[in-house]
Order: sequence, then C-alpha cells, then structure tokens
Amino acid sequence: MNPLASPPRAWAEIDVSALRHNLRAARDAAGCQVMAVVKAGAYGHGLEQVATALAAEDIAFFGVANVGEARRIADAGVSTRIYLLGATWSEERAEIVARDWTPCISSLDEARHFDDLARAHGSRLKVHLSVDTGMGRGGFVAEGLPEILQQLEGMPNLEIEGIGSHLSSADEDEEFTRKQMAKYAAILASLGGPERFVWRHLSNSAGLLGYERESCNLARPGLMLYGICPLPGHSIALKNVMSLKSRVTLVRTLPAGHGVSYGKTFVTTKPTRVATVGIGYGDGYPRHVSGHGAEAFIRGKRYPLIGRVTMDQIMVDVTDSEVAEGDEVEMFGPNIRVDEVAAKADTIAWEILTGITPRVVRVYA
Repeated sequence: MNPLASPPRAWAEIDVSALRHNLRAARDAAGCQVMAVVKAGAYGHGLEQVATALAAEDIAFFGVANVGEARRIADAGVSTRIYLLGATWSEERAEIVARDWTPCISSLDEARHFDDLARAHGSRLKVHLSVDTGMGRGGFVAEGLPEILQQLEGMPNLEIEGIGSHLSSADEDEEFTRKQMAKYAAILASLGGPERFVWRHLSNSAGLLGYERESCNLARPGLMLYGICPLPGHSIALKNVMSLKSRVTLVRTLPAGHGVSYGKTFVTTKPTRVATVGIGYGDGYPRHVSGHGAEAFIRGKRYPLIGRVTMDQIMVDVTDSEVAEGDEVEMFGPNIRVDEVAAKADTIAWEILTGITPRVVRVYA
C-alpha cells in the first residue's frame, strides 16, 4: 500500500450484514426459495462482492441480465446457479451451454439453437420457459403455448425445468398486476398444471410483498435486497445497505448577491457560509436534484444544497454551523434515504443506485 495515497473523495459504504438481513426478510416474505437479482453490478453495490456475500445463504439462483455478468460471478468462484433474466443473443449461447448457465427461452428459434449447441457439447441444458403476461419485453404469448411446449419438450438436449414471467406494475397498478397473475395461473393450467415445472416464478420485490402467489415456488427479489421497499407504507423491516459519502473540501463565506454554481440559479441574499463537497454527477449523484430541496447530512444535521450540482462538486449552505474542511458528508444512507433523493431528481431509486459511477470507491463492512 502506498503510504502517500490519499483517502477517497467520494465513496460508498456497503453494509454486508444489512444485505444478508434483507435477503432473509425477502425469503420470509415470499415464503419460498429466492433468486437474488444481482444485475447491473448488484444495483451498483458491486457484483462479485454481493454474490460472494450471498452465496452461502442457500439461494436457488443469482439473476443476471447478460453473459458478462454471469461470467464475472462464475469467475469469482461462486457456485450458485446463474439465471439469465432476458432473451439471449445468438453469439452468447455457446458460452451459456459450455458453462451450464440457465437461460430463459422466448422463441422456438432460440430453443432450437440451444438444443443444437447442447447436442454438440454433449450435454443437456436446463432452461426456463419465459411467458409474456403483460410486460411486453420478451417471452411467449399465451396463445398456442401448449403446442409450443410440446415442440420444446421434443428437443432432446433441453430440459424444460421452469416457467417464469415478469410483473410490469406491481408497485403502482394492483388491478393490472392481479390480471397478470391470473394470466400466469391460466397459462400453467393450460400446460398441465404447476407440477409440470420444477421452478415457477413471477414476482419481483413489489410482487412478493404485495400479493399472494399460489402458483409459484420461487421469487426474484431485487430492490428490497438493497434496503429499499418498493411499496410505500409496507411494514417490512429492511436495512439500508449503501451509504454514499464524500467530504467537505472547502468552506467560505460569500457576500450577499453572489451567484453559486453554473447559471446563477441561486444567488445569496445575505452573507452565506458555503461548504463545497467533493462529489457530483460524475460520481452518479443526480444533477436533476438541483433546485428541488435536496440536502446533505453533515455533523448530525441536514443542510440544503444550493445552486446546480456540477460534475465533481456540490455546494451546501452551512451558515451558522461549525462545519469544516474534511468533514464527512452523507449524500444518502441511513439519514437521507435514496428514494428521497430519487424523488427530488424525478426518477426512481433503481436509477440512482445503478448510476453510482466506478470512480466512487466501494467499501465493504
């Protein structure tokens, strides 16, 4: 270690014990086995580190978006099964077969290709049937599915192990969500009943918290693993996992009538003590909170951001305080929730978490 290396200017503290707590809470709420969704770098928390931390928790699968993520988990030495959540591109499939990852199937052409590749590899690949109950992103539509399943089961190097779908609006449209669930149950019935499949899965975090899932024996929690409840007002006890932090780099008193940041969207009306903090949208802190009442937590108190968020720095009004250069600053965490920041940026917590950039050092504890 270089003894002259300075500490990071912006960092994200990842509470691994809180992550494990949230997994247990998700499993208890689901009442069944879980697929831990770790796509997009485990929602910005660090793919390999999160997968390694959860690998000993007896989960059925890790859910990823693509083969690059699957490869990173496998290469980290994690033996938990890996499930690809979306349709695959033809050039990805040979690696999927060779490394025995589990894809979902959305078309007969995709299935035939996997069957051919598995035959050439001398193996039998476990796959899940993806059905579209209203998301519109992938999967077979309901019409003609019994005949399609017959064709799939006639492919000797494929094992149709599971069937899954995805809820599009479980956190905002109960009526449509219940229609999706009813459609999923009807599809299962048309295919010979739930017992025809080893794994049956439909629910994301909002789905497993807000609805009964009689037909399913596997749930796919994502956001809730990272401490955020997707259903406002739900009583589940989740723990904050990521805290985004920085430091005060400069404190000055500006006179009345002085502009702050680009565009002079904020002008002081009196002498104002301003702290500059070493974080900005280049680190993933959203520029769109500018002018919408965002705050930073310093020395046990919230202080308002003033002026526009810039690429590398933000300014905070710390008038009448003892805030000083070097003080630690929480941008979100236990004192300012990430979903509060997301609301002020007119976006969602998913985007904030996955948008934290690589120059933000992740610290695991």
